[in-house]
Amino acid sequence: LVDDIQAGDESAPTGTSEADAGNTLIRILVVDDEPINQQVLSNHLSLAHYEVVQAADGRRALELLQQGERFDLILLDVMMPMLSGYEVCREIRKSHLATQLPVVMVTAKSQPADLETGLAAGANDYLTKPVSKQELLARIKTHLNLLQINEAFGHFVPHEYVRTLHGQSILDVRLGDNAEIEGAIMVTDIRGFTRLSESMTPQENFDFINSYFGLVGPPIREHEGFISRYTGDSVMAVFTGGSTNALNAARATISSLDRLNARRRAKGREEIRIGIGLHRGRMRLGIVGEHQRRQGDIFADTVNVASRIEGLTKTYGATMIVSDDLLADLSPAERDRIGPLVRPLGKVQLRGRSAPVSIFEAYEFDPAALREHKARTRRDYEDAYMLYLRGDLRQAEARLRPICQANDADCAAQRFLERIEASSRSHRA
Repeated sequence: LVDDIQAGDESAPTGTSEADAGNTLIRILVVDDEPINQQVLSNHLSLAHYEVVQAADGRRALELLQQGERFDLILLDVMMPMLSGYEVCREIRKSHLATQLPVVMVTAKSQPADLETGLAAGANDYLTKPVSKQELLARIKTHLNLLQINEAFGHFVPHEYVRTLHGQSILDVRLGDNAEIEGAIMVTDIRGFTRLSESMTPQENFDFINSYFGLVGPPIREHEGFISRYTGDSVMAVFTGGSTNALNAARATISSLDRLNARRRAKGREEIRIGIGLHRGRMRLGIVGEHQRRQGDIFADTVNVASRIEGLTKTYGATMIVSDDLLADLSPAERDRIGPLVRPLGKVQLRGRSAPVSIFEAYEFDPAALREHKARTRRDYEDAYMLYLRGDLRQAEARLRPICQANDADCAAQRFLERIEASSRSHRA
């Protein structure tokens, strides 16, 4: 698996972060409306082998960030037209913590009140004009070192925890801090991992699972989610921006896996299969543990339901199962898109939950032949489902049996037929 991922996936983990990769320069954004100041700062930074990007005003700086440009540090002039450096910094802090993106103010003002205003706006530090080259480079080096330390902490406690708990750094977060959030949960799990792992050494198992996580992680982040926990070969991700993001992350994950499996088939290797469960609801995010050992975690009925929905993908032979709560939260365009590609699996009573959950199979991720079969028989399947709900078991069975006979790989229809047959036997008894 490690070789297959690294041979064909540009996002494969390499063991180094973007900031310290040998072929990646540190990127610094210089924001100043004076061309001479821009040039002086850029010259100092370029000679120190930093990559420099220039913005002539605050609006352009914010545009670059909104477009997804990545910077390791920002040098920000205070006095600029339209938007002052203070205003720009406040906007930056709405999306980037001080520990994620250092901002160093550059100003001719050095009164204590000016410094306090800048720090209150979210600046990490101050430089006074005219800027000394030695001081500039020394302060930048210090903040970049702190950035790497904070990035290391972020690998263990996601920045989303810090932001949700209203902190600017991990130092602001205390044991027991928690907050209520609403969002979608995605749980993924490798099919037959125990059997796969039995054929591998402990080191091969370790490499296997880390390479797989390296495949799953990028689509989650690209769709504004974050990984809450790893449990064995299972991944749980949270999406507070909307259920459509979670669904698109699932699609991107399966697409990445499809490319991986194409390479494995070419080498005569067994394909890797996963199951995905998607649910939505309210949850409690916070820091748990004790004095010497703590971690971020999420607790809620929503989490338990998502995990158990994913577990049902094995029962129904489905790649992905979603709840009615998640479908209801999709954007109108997304509901129109996925609507013809889902089938009801019924209401299931999950352990630990008083109310049943309505679940649906999303068959757009099935192999082509099986997907075409389900699309072709979807109307009859739904008719059988409605007949079953009305208690007309004989007619429901008559509609469903030809579907099962047409394709014995349709596990959901097979399970549905078994349920109808069991109900019929119970009624006859």
